[in-house]
Amino acid sequence: MIEEKAYAKINLALHVRNRRPDGFHELESLFAFADEGDVLRASAREDGAVRLTIDGPFADGLDAGPDNLVFRAAIALQAASGTGHGADIGLTKNLPIASGIGGGSADAAAALRLLNRLWDLRIEEAGLLALADPLGSDVPACVVSRTLVGTGRGEALDVRELPGLSAMPLLLINPGVALSTGPVFRGWDGIDRGALDASSLAAIVKDGRNDLQPPAAALVPEVGAVIEVLSVLPGMVLARMSGSGATCFALFDDEGARDRAADHIMAMHSGWWVMTTRIRGA
Repeated sequence: MIEEKAYAKINLALHVRNRRPDGFHELESLFAFADEGDVLRASAREDGAVRLTIDGPFADGLDAGPDNLVFRAAIALQAASGTGHGADIGLTKNLPIASGIGGGSADAAAALRLLNRLWDLRIEEAGLLALADPLGSDVPACVVSRTLVGTGRGEALDVRELPGLSAMPLLLINPGVALSTGPVFRGWDGIDRGALDASSLAAIVKDGRNDLQPPAAALVPEVGAVIEVLSVLPGMVLARMSGSGATCFALFDDEGARDRAADHIMAMHSGWWVMTTRIRGA
């Protein structure tokens, strides 16, 4: 039995530039990843079968069948490699579902990394990225799970190292409302507000934005309430929604400020999901 973490994905900025002829949106995003996330475990089977079980605080309602992204990732890796091995895979779902922090994409990416090791396939990262792309726009970024700039529909990746960002204290908040990506994108007003400057953390704080935050807040007003709470916390450096929501995040100067903020929010909003973590380094 071996284990792999599916690191929570954070969009420190997400600029929507235009809608493409293929129906996807042209995006520019600075991805970062938390140290925490879902957890996958697997052991090999010699009969070639893939079996998936799901537990954890957010397991309810998840299908462990062929439509699950973890299952699809496993089958894609089997087919590409020609391996005769199978696997028993266990997924512990610690992250909220449909919440803008990677979820199924991170799980699929972790499954590719995990089974590549389990089956001793020795496929390089480029090969895993090629398998990840058809599974979803965020899956390639989640394979890398390091700070990077994503363009196109999110699949063109450029790894970045922004001084001061690695290991920065991070607080994740979800108001307990699932938010589907499609309606949020349909709510975007179509205005191109300019290119992403990912040259420094200061530039992301000053000029970065999430263009999906306004339509998400229009659909789920709780998003605005979370941002309002995060924006006035002592020691907060940046507060923004991640992805298409409804999870929001705040970066802090130090762990003490982050932990005091978490305690305050849990005392005031018992129905909100709260995770204290930090930005994952290289």
